[in-house]
Amino acid sequence: MRTLIVDDHTLVRAGLSRLLQGFADVDVVAEASTADQAIDLTTLHRPELVLLDLSLPGRSGLEALTGILQIAPDTRVVMMSMHDDTQHVRDALDRGAAGFVLKDAAPMELELALRTAAAGQVFLSPKLSSRMIHPLIGRDKPTGIAGLPPRQREILRQIGRGLSNKEIAADLGISVKTVETHRARMMEALGCRRASELILLAVRHAQELG
Repeated sequence: MRTLIVDDHTLVRAGLSRLLQGFADVDVVAEASTADQAIDLTTLHRPELVLLDLSLPGRSGLEALTGILQIAPDTRVVMMSMHDDTQHVRDALDRGAAGFVLKDAAPMELELALRTAAAGQVFLSPKLSSRMIHPLIGRDKPTGIAGLPPRQREILRQIGRGLSNKEIAADLGISVKTVETHRARMMEALGCRRASELILLAVRHAQELG
């Protein structure tokens, strides 16, 4: 895997180069210290992988990422940073980064990041993954009618208007069997034992259903 290292610290580049050269099938083809150098060397060497520091003098690593992918869209870029700022991680992924590792990562983690990126997947340091996922855990999920998928809410609205399964199917361009399946799932989700209870619920919440 032809690899370009981008970091503004000479000793860091030297250390990374020596480390990467010890990985099987990894060949460091060039080193850059600025975003402009990174883009120029990408144009010259067409590396398969770029290990890119987020903090660079002048133009940032994120700007370098954008420039690199504009000229070499198939190149896989793994970002590095000393900081675990999730906003930077999101920005990097949005711009097309194939991974994000922290500079205090173990050599094995760095090798895994590069190989994962080369395989076409995205790698995040475990510490970053947990920080990004944590806000999503424990969020209250909508319940009742608010928790129904859009299609089921649409069907429930039609039920409240007094339409039959056949009429709903024709109106929505779906099969009667599909309508019946949605009705059964809604009854289970809303705790309705009889069809009449579902109709009554639809009528009561007509305004909410729109």
